[in-house]
Amino acid sequence: MVIGDHQFFRGYTLLLCKEHKTELHELKPDFRKAFLWEMSEVAAAIYRAFHPEKLNYELLGNTDSHLHWHLFPRYKNDPEPKKPVWSIDKSICFAESAKPSSEKLENLKDTLRKQLHRFN
Repeated sequence: MVIGDHQFFRGYTLLLCKEHKTELHELKPDFRKAFLWEMSEVAAAIYRAFHPEKLNYELLGNTDSHLHWHLFPRYKNDPEPKKPVWSIDKSICFAESAKPSSEKLENLKDTLRKQLHRFN
């Protein structure tokens, strides 16, 4: 799990698969269950840590062919809160203004880590 360098969506996190596969069905059943469980635990930690209105889950793989989840917390004050994240111009989401300082990024990581380990 890594928290995104750009935080246009505060709490944006990625969960990377420990095996190099491109599709969920390529994972052995027990590993697949564990990967999906881990994703849901990270999602729950994001929810507890950042209190979003909604979470968006994305597992595409068209650009990077390694299984990884994008977890986007969504808030009432998001631009276009009812639209999917990919409808927001990437130049806005990945602008320098969406990149928190190192200190703020560390604080976000700590907040998330505390919630992740809260029930483990």
